[in-house]
Amino acid sequence: MENKNKPNGNEIKIELTPEVAKGSYANLAVITHGPSEFFMDFIQLAPNMPQAKVQSRVIMTPENAKNLLFALSENVKKYEATFGEIKPRMPKNNPNQGNNPGELPNPFIMGGNA
Repeated sequence: MENKNKPNGNEIKIELTPEVAKGSYANLAVITHGPSEFFMDFIQLAPNMPQAKVQSRVIMTPENAKNLLFALSENVKKYEATFGEIKPRMPKNNPNQGNNPGELPNPFIMGGNA
């Protein structure tokens, strides 16, 4: 269990069950939205497999999606300040796999246009 401070100074207790604590691996995300919510489907995609299974779906308001964007951006900055820049990996055998020569497609693009 972990305590987090709320903006008004009160603490909120967050429970992390063992089932959720083990996590789910995802290497692809499909993000779509309607007028009042964002849907984020996290998927585990295996090479050379014709199907993939959604591991988890997270639905949130547009405001919370934007808060998540800022929080993730801040955490990436902190990570890079500690461990160095995160650089995209390029394939050694076929550098022309992505949309542009030498660029891999981004698996985390809105609407699944990876």
